[in-house]
Amino acid sequence: METAGLQTAGSIDSGSTAWMLASSAMVLLMVPGLALFYGGMVRRKNVLTTMMMSFVAMAVIGVQWVLVGYALAFGKTVGGVFGWDWDLFALNGIAPTKLYGDKHIPELVFVMFQGKFAIITPALISGAVAERMKFKTYLAFCLLWSTFIYAPLAHWVWSADGWLFKLGVLDFAGGTVVHIAAGVSALVLALMLGPRRDVARGTAILPNNLVLTLTGAGLLWFGWFGFNAGSAVAVEYPVAGAIAGLAFTTTQSAAAAAGLMWMLVERWHHGKVTSLGLASGIVAGLVAVTPAAGHIRPGSALLLGALASVVCYAAVQMKTKLRYDDSLDAFGVHGVGGILGALLTGVLCFTPVAGGFSQLGKQAVGVLVAIVFSGLGTFLLATLLKRVYGLRATEGEERDGLDLHVHGERGYHFDQT
Repeated sequence: METAGLQTAGSIDSGSTAWMLASSAMVLLMVPGLALFYGGMVRRKNVLTTMMMSFVAMAVIGVQWVLVGYALAFGKTVGGVFGWDWDLFALNGIAPTKLYGDKHIPELVFVMFQGKFAIITPALISGAVAERMKFKTYLAFCLLWSTFIYAPLAHWVWSADGWLFKLGVLDFAGGTVVHIAAGVSALVLALMLGPRRDVARGTAILPNNLVLTLTGAGLLWFGWFGFNAGSAVAVEYPVAGAIAGLAFTTTQSAAAAAGLMWMLVERWHHGKVTSLGLASGIVAGLVAVTPAAGHIRPGSALLLGALASVVCYAAVQMKTKLRYDDSLDAFGVHGVGGILGALLTGVLCFTPVAGGFSQLGKQAVGVLVAIVFSGLGTFLLATLLKRVYGLRATEGEERDGLDLHVHGERGYHFDQT
């Protein structure tokens, strides 16, 4: 028997629901993967704080998303700016049997899937501010940024009432909402914080454990299949069907091509192939294919991945020449890779529309909006937090490492028997 406002459990597709539950778990696994990826690249004295910047997002945004985040991103539109529905506050109005649209999956499953995107996006930003941003300021920034920047942008791009969605901007799994927004915000924060004290003095900063970074890259690659193939729920195709399979294939293709191309470019440029380079190339390919995954063919994904490696490699090299300290290349990989992927989606797509100048123009609008909105919003939020808490750790804290000062712990105790 069906009650008012509810759907019967019999209309839930068990296969699609199972795939979305698995995809949600895979995306959440990307957060520990990101922590390992970033944690291995910093110095030993900052490894815990750097990893914690990813892990705490699971707690902070995990609560925020249930309380208000989902309502702001996917609630009924308010002037086309953001969503809201009091029934969605703390998810109180969503019965376990209520379906999400016509997808035959419980809406709560969709809530959790999207919530994992909301968690990892601010965590990406931490790569630009590692080893010098105040931990409490970062916590406050995550909460404010997710509420006032991520949620409205997600509403514009992914909600059926969003103005960028209605314009026809394609963003299959987060090129604009996740990677451009996070990458540009990371650049703004890095510029506002200034370089690390040792970078400013010309001291070389070496990774503490590239084994962690490679392990993290592997977990990111694995989780990205859920990130992209799971996003088929947002388009008019069966969740676990054709488009999910296409997205799975293009994700693999782009990541493999990007990893290979980064190695080739690095070998040509420096004469050696490094583990950090391979890991960076893989992530660059995954970033670039994210907005395109369900819209392009596998051959196009190979091309996109290869191009992403070349462009992102150049962006990372320019960091030194431009003299800004994006600690772990959050902008060079996520910002630049996201912009490239979003634009080339308009050229390479074959479904639901064919690529061309018209679609490229729409993609350019989406890219520009994401850059301006996230960049300006981050500047305003960081300016506010600078006055309240301050942005940067003290000279002594930065010299000694944030692990001891913030957490009272060390990541490694190799000197003990």
